[in-house]
Amino acid sequence: MTTRQQNTDSSGAPSQPVCEAQPENSDSNTTSSPGPVKRLEGLLSRPGNRFCADCNSPDPKWVALSHGVFICIKCSGVHRSLGVHISKVLSMKLDEWTEDQVDYLEDMGGNTAVNMRYEAFVPENYKKPRPESSIEDRSDFIRRKYEMEQFLNSNVQNVASPSSASSSPASNSSEKKHYEKQHTSSRLHGLGQAFRNSWRRKDSEQKAAKKNLTMGMVEFVGLIKVNVVKGTNLAVRDVLTSDPYVILTLGHQTMKTRVIRSNLNPIWNERLMLSIPDPIPPLKVQVYDKDTFSTDDRMGDAEIDIQPLVTAAKAYENSSINESMQLGKWLASDDNTLVKDSIITLVDGKVKQEINLRLQNVERGQLEIELECVPLSQ
Repeated sequence: MTTRQQNTDSSGAPSQPVCEAQPENSDSNTTSSPGPVKRLEGLLSRPGNRFCADCNSPDPKWVALSHGVFICIKCSGVHRSLGVHISKVLSMKLDEWTEDQVDYLEDMGGNTAVNMRYEAFVPENYKKPRPESSIEDRSDFIRRKYEMEQFLNSNVQNVASPSSASSSPASNSSEKKHYEKQHTSSRLHGLGQAFRNSWRRKDSEQKAAKKNLTMGMVEFVGLIKVNVVKGTNLAVRDVLTSDPYVILTLGHQTMKTRVIRSNLNPIWNERLMLSIPDPIPPLKVQVYDKDTFSTDDRMGDAEIDIQPLVTAAKAYENSSINESMQLGKWLASDDNTLVKDSIITLVDGKVKQEINLRLQNVERGQLEIELECVPLSQ
C-alpha cells in the first residue's frame, strides 16, 4: 500500500461536523424523559416511518435530517452524494443524536407528512423507486424530489426547507390537519401549473441537472468513519502560528473539520462519516489555514488507500471471528509518508486502522487519523 501526492484547491464544499451527544436532562422530582435513542425508536415505529420515504424498503435505519425523513441504506448513499447543503444524513445507530435534532425530526411530521409536499405532483408515467430498484433509478428520483423539487407542492407550508435543518420549526396538530386539507385540494387545482413549473427548464439547467445525476449514480459498498485526531508541528502560515482545519474527500463527497485558532499542534478528535463508492477511490486529506480576508493557505495534503481496510471489513463480515486480532499491516518506508507502521485491527467487532502521516507538499507537519469501516449490513 502506498500514499500518493495530490494537489487540490480549497473549493470543496464545507460540511458540518458529526454532532456530539448532549447529556440527558434529569429531574429528581419527576420521571426522567426518554433520551434521544428511545425517542428515535418511537418515531421509527410510527406507521409512515416503517418504510423508506424514497423507495419503500422496510425498516429504514437512516435519516435525511434536512428533510425529516427515514430512509434506507441504499437511498442514504444517494442523499449523501447530494452534499450536506441539500441533505444531511445521520445514522440511527452510528451517530450520536441531540435532543434538538430529535425535536426537529419530530416537528417535520415524518415520512407521510414530508412526502405530501415533496411527492405531491409525481407524474403518472414516472415510477417511484422500489426496494429492488437500480442505483440509477434511485438517484434520478431522489435528485428530482429533493434537489430539483420537481414534484413539490409549495402550498404545504408545515414542512421546513432543507436550509433550515439546524433549527426546530414549530408544529401542532391543527397545522397538520390544515396542510392535509391543502394537499387534497392542491392536487386537483394545481396539477397543471406544477408540471409546467417542474418540467420546462432552460437548457443550462437541464445540462447541469444531467451532470449531477451522472455523478450520483454510484453504488456504495460501505461507510467509513474518520476520526481526525490531531496535527503535530504543522506549518506556520500566519506570522507565528496558523488556524488549521482538515478537508476530507472521498469520491464526490467532501467533509470539513472545525477550525482551531492559533495552534500548530491542534487536537480535533472530530468524527466524520462518508459513504464508500465502488470502485473505491483513495481518501484525500488536505490541511488548510483559515484566513478571513484572503484565500485559505495550504498546509499539506496526503492520500490514503482504504482498499485494504474495506477488504478486511468484508472478510470479517463473512466470518465467525469473535476475538480481537490483527488483520493487516501497512509498513512505513521511504516509499510512503507513514511516520510508523499502520495496523488494521479487529476490536470489539469493529475493523479499525490507525494512521500517522507526514503531510506532503509542505515544509513540515504530521496528521494522526483513525479509520473504521462499517459494512452496509450494519
